[in-house]
Amino acid sequence: MNRRQLLSGAAAVAASAALAPVASAAPARTAPPPLATAVRLPSREEIAVVLRRVADHWIGAHQDPGDNGWARATFFSGLMALHRLTGEGRYLDHARGWAEGHDYGLLDGVTTRHADNQCAGQAYLDLYALEPEPGKIAAIEECLHRMVAVDRPEKDDDWWWDDALHMAMPPFARIAVLREQSGQPDRAAFEEKLHRLYTHTRSTEGGPGLLDPDSGLWYRDKRFVPGLPGAITSPGGKPVRWSRGNGWVAGGHVKTLEALPPTARDVPEYRAALAALLTAAREVQRPDGFWNVNLADPDHLPGPETSGTSFLAYGTAFALRTGLVDRTAFLPVAARAWQGLATTAVQPDGFLGWVQGVGDRPESSQPIGPDTTADFGVGAFLLAGTELALLADQLAR
Repeated sequence: MNRRQLLSGAAAVAASAALAPVASAAPARTAPPPLATAVRLPSREEIAVVLRRVADHWIGAHQDPGDNGWARATFFSGLMALHRLTGEGRYLDHARGWAEGHDYGLLDGVTTRHADNQCAGQAYLDLYALEPEPGKIAAIEECLHRMVAVDRPEKDDDWWWDDALHMAMPPFARIAVLREQSGQPDRAAFEEKLHRLYTHTRSTEGGPGLLDPDSGLWYRDKRFVPGLPGAITSPGGKPVRWSRGNGWVAGGHVKTLEALPPTARDVPEYRAALAALLTAAREVQRPDGFWNVNLADPDHLPGPETSGTSFLAYGTAFALRTGLVDRTAFLPVAARAWQGLATTAVQPDGFLGWVQGVGDRPESSQPIGPDTTADFGVGAFLLAGTELALLADQLAR
């Protein structure tokens, strides 16, 4: 999505007015500068200023909250995280208005098994957590219940692409916990179904599975798994391990671990998978703080990319804050990622650039640059920034 398509007429005026108090004086950049190895993680308050600028710009440019598909749902997941961080009511109001406009429903209704359609349930669950009303989660709860116990409960191959782990793992985990809290006897059934779906994606889909055990990184789907007939490689003949695909995986693990109690049976496995992914990503982070669109080939479209970088920063900040990874080794990773995002991706008016649009591989929605953005990219950035702000607050204590 191009920036010039976003701001026009009254929307542009509204966005400019909303952002005037926090606008940066820094010039727009068309190429990322190199960053020093030692970069300071800003304070919670400094990070929050940038997050507000980006969120307010997007909202000002999009008076219509949009549909309830996965892309806009990811934005609202990030916006709700920003609300929890700042307590600012305008973000809650915007998210509530979007959810109410869709009657807290799902695309294709409660019979859908498609993970993309279930992503909206994450924001509905966030709204329910603040204002518990059963109608807010009735659709997502019924949808997942059907998968667990009604509609072919033995079918575990629904998550055939790695994005699905972000879209649907967290709702499964959160509904499992809520059902136990409300006296339902089937929390274990929800957690077991979640794990079976996850295991199929990790270890079975496409033969050897989408997780590469040697690197800790994930393939987007079986078309990219080496050794399978016709496996897609980069132009240089190297594997394709898509940055945003791995970012989706990281985000799904973070949200699932946030939802489940530490004593849940599968938590150690999810923690280990997240740590392995982040360790591999650490080795291929660019000097400017970004990650390339293909983590396995630095020569394959070697520009900065915001959405994958944001999700990997989100995972890294969470892992640092919860003690999953070593602070000495990973704090520079988080700080560099934020510095790159805040100084290159965030434009002076709050527009978030360098976002690869909708697609399924590095070549999708190219070329990207300072004027390309997308709702899910903004959501990923808000998730990363809020987690980094919480980390900064922890470090300051």
